[in-house]
Amino acid sequence: MSAIRQPSTSSPAEHANAVRELRQAYARLPENAPVRLAKPTSNLFRFREPSSAPGLDVGAFGSVISVDPDSRTAEVGGMTTYEDLVAATLRHGLMPLVVPQLRTITLGGAVTGMGIESSSFRNGLPHESVEEMEILTGAGDVVVARRDNEHGDLFRGFPNSYGTLGYSLRLRIGLEPVKPYVHLRHLRFSSGEAAMAALGEICADRVHGGEAVDFVDGVAFARDELYLTLASFTDRAPWTSDYTGSDIYYTSIRRYAAPGPGDYLTVHDYLWRWDTDWFWCSRAFGVQNPVVRRFWPRSLKRSDVYRRLVALDRRTDFSRLLAYYRGAPPPEPLIQDIEVEVGRGAEFLDFFHDEVGMTPVWMCPLRLREGAGTGGADRADGHTWPLYPLEPDRLYVNFGFWGMVPVRPGGGRNYHNRLIEDEVSRLGGHKSLYSDAFYDEDDFWRLYNGDAYRKLKAVYDPGERLLDLYAKCVGNG
Repeated sequence: MSAIRQPSTSSPAEHANAVRELRQAYARLPENAPVRLAKPTSNLFRFREPSSAPGLDVGAFGSVISVDPDSRTAEVGGMTTYEDLVAATLRHGLMPLVVPQLRTITLGGAVTGMGIESSSFRNGLPHESVEEMEILTGAGDVVVARRDNEHGDLFRGFPNSYGTLGYSLRLRIGLEPVKPYVHLRHLRFSSGEAAMAALGEICADRVHGGEAVDFVDGVAFARDELYLTLASFTDRAPWTSDYTGSDIYYTSIRRYAAPGPGDYLTVHDYLWRWDTDWFWCSRAFGVQNPVVRRFWPRSLKRSDVYRRLVALDRRTDFSRLLAYYRGAPPPEPLIQDIEVEVGRGAEFLDFFHDEVGMTPVWMCPLRLREGAGTGGADRADGHTWPLYPLEPDRLYVNFGFWGMVPVRPGGGRNYHNRLIEDEVSRLGGHKSLYSDAFYDEDDFWRLYNGDAYRKLKAVYDPGERLLDLYAKCVGNG
């Protein structure tokens, strides 16, 4: 079992002082100077050349301000990592409603850039548990946005804006109670059709085999080998597994699959089960080799360490050069998450196996939280969250795939990425924008509600101090 860290904390007075200092720093920037954040870590995969422009120091916004067990809420700095937030809330027997898979994802990043995890089939996406946001806008103002106040349009339009409307400085989010342990059951399926049908039933019933289901995700190891993992809170565990040392979580799925008794983890280790090996991507660095793993320190088995190694590879072009000298096709980075309705999930998997062939593939169901988008006052341009339009009462499936595939001869360097974008659009789905995107401008604004975005941009960043969404996510600014 891994240890729970001591979280970084700050007082309301310290936060208020940090806000004043940040506004002063913003005001000192030349009016024509680009605005960016000076951040030590990132979970984006839109790599770009280093900027010489001065960055706003937001280090003071990386702390937990308070946790209120009675109201089940937390006040958190926008740059606070989920690792720190979870460490603070578990002490009160609580957790955020959705905890994205990687430790160093920040609260502000998950809200402005989207996030997902295995509680999303009942709790939606991270921004849906936000009650209030304090935001530094592109105009240099600090506003407090809530669903029902004069900045409700910004509250609804902030998700999927990727820092192009402003930066969150403080968030108040809802929490839910936990139990000490989580029981995992891994169900095997021999086809995408069977897995998607079961996913729809399980997410609707929230019960399977007489046991409540609190979390659902899954892995496709092959076209005919798919697993859904159902996890349930429990007060007792006959044992607990540890996937922070020599054992690897995703390889355990096959070992503990039904009809066996399943697996048990502490709630802390369940929330970070994917981080130790960055799902399965640590194998690219040899970390899953038993000899290498033995000497690779636990403290360095973390997603942020692996991400820095990938950034180094992108800067040096090492993988491409290695492929060249080996006489192999150059590699195409394929690091994406997409979402389609559950009824189209098997169709997407068939396409992916036929045209891409990368495995494993992560599968995670999600739907908007109950009651979302049910009132006209709660909707903008027909959608509760206009920049990432999802329909209420529909179950979607997120498919995540991360790695390298050989460039197809004659297909161009980004052939597979573009092919996936076209297929996801054909299936009526969406793609997350944390990684490379290749849409032309008209298609992009059609998919991500350009009309709603431009209205928000005109109000909250009229001087266009921040990049627009297309320039940042596709132009790679």
